[in-house]
Amino acid sequence: MMELRFVNPILLLLLLIVPAMVAIYFYRSAKGQPAIAFSDLHPVKTASTGSLKWPPHILLGLRTLVVCCAVIALARPQSGLKEVEVKTEGIDILLVMDVSSSMLAEDIEPNRLEAANAVASKFVEGRINDRIGLVVFSGKAYTQCPLTLDYGILLNLFQEIKVGMIEDGTAIGMGLGVAVNRLKESDAKSKVIVLLTDGRNNRGEIDAGTAAQLAQTFGIKIYTIGAGAQGAAPYPIDDPLFGRRYVQVKVDIDEEMLQEIAQITKGHYYRATDRDSLESIYREIDKLEKTELDMTEFTL
Repeated sequence: MMELRFVNPILLLLLLIVPAMVAIYFYRSAKGQPAIAFSDLHPVKTASTGSLKWPPHILLGLRTLVVCCAVIALARPQSGLKEVEVKTEGIDILLVMDVSSSMLAEDIEPNRLEAANAVASKFVEGRINDRIGLVVFSGKAYTQCPLTLDYGILLNLFQEIKVGMIEDGTAIGMGLGVAVNRLKESDAKSKVIVLLTDGRNNRGEIDAGTAAQLAQTFGIKIYTIGAGAQGAAPYPIDDPLFGRRYVQVKVDIDEEMLQEIAQITKGHYYRATDRDSLESIYREIDKLEKTELDMTEFTL
């Protein structure tokens, strides 16, 4: 890219002379003081005015221009091309999201699923040069978005996540299995899975422990997040006769299993009981998994 720079930029402070010159000029004009002193007015009176009438302040403009050009010349402006070479060792991240019906509980506002989508989307927007993908699961699991650098497409696909898009259940092992399959061939410096769920593994052909062992084999780190308040949570039920009503459902997160998954893969387990704690968790993961940039500048 083209770059303009000055060898002696401090000399540009001399441009402060210009407003001082203008102020003195108009001060003298207001006082009626002549701009040029003459010892004898006879030559002035007899001098021909000619046909050219100069604008009244043209001399001031010329002096100002000369001073500005002189100061800029003293500052020694230089132009050239600046080239930046960026070397990165990126991170491949797969977000594994629970979309089972229990994610409609409203202990995390507005509900667990919408809060998880919004916070994860913000996490994606803050990343640079990392490939990020999305896996969703409930009774089964599939890839919503493969690893990509096109965050716009990924964020749009977040908007399509909803409860009921897959048959109900909580197949945590299957969600992890799909993510491991996506990451196992990656040659990224770091391979990471961020798993968010609010329940226990009760579906699927692969249990969560086996999936964690597979992840550990391929050098994949797993951060696990249990989403839900302590005790019970308000859950909406739409009654065709009486409309929406709420019932209290027990929060049943298999924290022991999530801790084991994180421990096997040298990750970490977090518990999100509200929107603030969920945002804090993603911020911490963001800090822990940062891409290092090696930048070299060339000036021509």
